[in-house]
Amino acid sequence: MFESPLNVNKTLPANTILKRLLKRYPKPRTALRFKNAWELLVATVLSAQCTDERVNKVTPVFFKRWPLLKDLAKADVGEVEEVVYSTGFFRQKAKNLVSAAKLLIRDHEGLVPDGMDALVKLPGVARKTANIVLWGAYGINEGVAVDTHVKRISLRMGLSSAKGPDAVEKDLMALFPSKDWGRLNNLLVLFGREVCMARKPRCPECDLKDLCPKIGVKG
Repeated sequence: MFESPLNVNKTLPANTILKRLLKRYPKPRTALRFKNAWELLVATVLSAQCTDERVNKVTPVFFKRWPLLKDLAKADVGEVEEVVYSTGFFRQKAKNLVSAAKLLIRDHEGLVPDGMDALVKLPGVARKTANIVLWGAYGINEGVAVDTHVKRISLRMGLSSAKGPDAVEKDLMALFPSKDWGRLNNLLVLFGREVCMARKPRCPECDLKDLCPKIGVKG
């Protein structure tokens, strides 16, 4: 587990933030559609620099073509590229997914591991993807998945001043209870899409406007 940084302002009302977000989103869930850990892993890898809406259009075709992990392990990378092309960075994503399938068969009996150390050894899987899989598929709170929405809101609210996702994650882990780490990503993603957008955030109607210092927000 990460060590808590010494420069985190632990007086920030993290519990109040969490309560208000849960009031707005009582059952926060990822928009990615999946049936098991492997499908969530694939969808999350494809979602890098891509919308969940686009990924949800690609994955049904993907899993119809390669229903099982073992099917993908035998797939031609070029054919995988064709299927995932519209998600962007398609060559690297296709290569990583086929390689991950082979590694899971070789080292994990064809199962997606439920531990951070094993997950981040898979091609194309960093802490963000691993955290999403651990929480979404196994209900394990290992850390906070930091994507563009989480990073943006953390900066604006003064929850973190860090630039890298791992450092932002450390700050959030120091502020929020470990039992809430998994769902914190879903809460902030939903909030970032509906209220605290990258451009023209809807500050007047924000649930957290009395708490937010609006760091970096113009106007």
